[in-house]
Amino acid sequence: MQLRYSFRLYPDTSQQEALARAFGCARVVFNDAVRAREEARKAEQSFPTGAELSKRLITEAKRTVERSWLGEVSAVVLQQSLRDVERAYRNFFASLKGDRKGPRIGRPRFKSRKDKRQSIRFTANARWNITDNGRLSLPKIGAVKVKWSRTLPTTPSSVTVIKDAAGRYFASFVIDPAVDATRMPETDRTIGIDLGLTHFAVLSDGTKIDSPRFLRRAEKKLKKTQRELSRKQKGSKNRDRARLKVARAHATVADARREFHHQLSTQLISENQGIAVEDLSVAGLARTRLAKSVHDAGWASFISMLEYKADRYGRTLVTIGRFTPTSQTCSTCGVKDGPKPLNVREWTCAACGTVHDRDHNAAINVKTAAGLAVSACGAPVRPGAIPAQREETGSHGFPTQARAAA
Repeated sequence: MQLRYSFRLYPDTSQQEALARAFGCARVVFNDAVRAREEARKAEQSFPTGAELSKRLITEAKRTVERSWLGEVSAVVLQQSLRDVERAYRNFFASLKGDRKGPRIGRPRFKSRKDKRQSIRFTANARWNITDNGRLSLPKIGAVKVKWSRTLPTTPSSVTVIKDAAGRYFASFVIDPAVDATRMPETDRTIGIDLGLTHFAVLSDGTKIDSPRFLRRAEKKLKKTQRELSRKQKGSKNRDRARLKVARAHATVADARREFHHQLSTQLISENQGIAVEDLSVAGLARTRLAKSVHDAGWASFISMLEYKADRYGRTLVTIGRFTPTSQTCSTCGVKDGPKPLNVREWTCAACGTVHDRDHNAAINVKTAAGLAVSACGAPVRPGAIPAQREETGSHGFPTQARAAA
């Protein structure tokens, strides 16, 4: 497991110019490598190896008049750009063969100098270091001021310098942390989580966590800045300033959402030894009328944080199938009561008469389905197999919108 620790950078004017050169050189080498491989493919020749590309596109190119400026940046940055091309092609061919999980990806494309997000990577052999006064010393760039928000637990293996769309600079350090179970001592608590839109999360103990709706709250400001951008003439400096204003407004929303996810996931991991969540089809829900609210919630990002934090701190995270009828099953007697429309937030079990809160009942069923619920004797409790009713057979793809509030 590898983690990234990101810190804000504040380069001065000369360092910003040096970083811009490095970004541009890395982009040119990347595009040259993609072009060389595409030309070999069209000529039905074998792809040039990484060593051949390095010799032709970096070593020999520096001796030419057209590419002599490649010598103004660190050679490690250019080599890492070639590594990115190789990784992109490996992922493309793995996706083509079906060896790579997730949706199929296309072949690598050329990078544009108009891309607002740019990055370069320095490995250990680039001889970058952190100075005694806390600055990040990068080859052919200089000692850049860093805003350290925490200490690095181990020595990083590499650092990536990123410039985002909002014009901010970041240093992202890659570290290999050991399992840190001592920081969060063991506990006998377990919890089931039901993610939704009315509330961001409802826990099996009855706790309800409100959805912050960061994007919804910022829509008025975003609408104003976007309107100002649309009125600016293309190619003008005023349009660049307006675009930066829009990017910063979106960055504020994304940062607030990420901070909320981090705080909540850390709290749940620290308080519970076992956590159960449902494998939601975020991509499917994002194609419904609830798309904006689904993206605003950021469930996938939150679950990924739970995964790596559980792995790091020795916790157990169990993911149950997305077709488990958590909102249709009575958590008391286990009888399936059938699908319910979104406006039904409470319902009464026809078998045992228990009145259920829809989200709380689903959270309890998530915990039970994951095997985290225990009986009085300490044995795991799982509901028995319940045959589907005739009208529900084969309806796995039906409740896509209902699952958002389940």
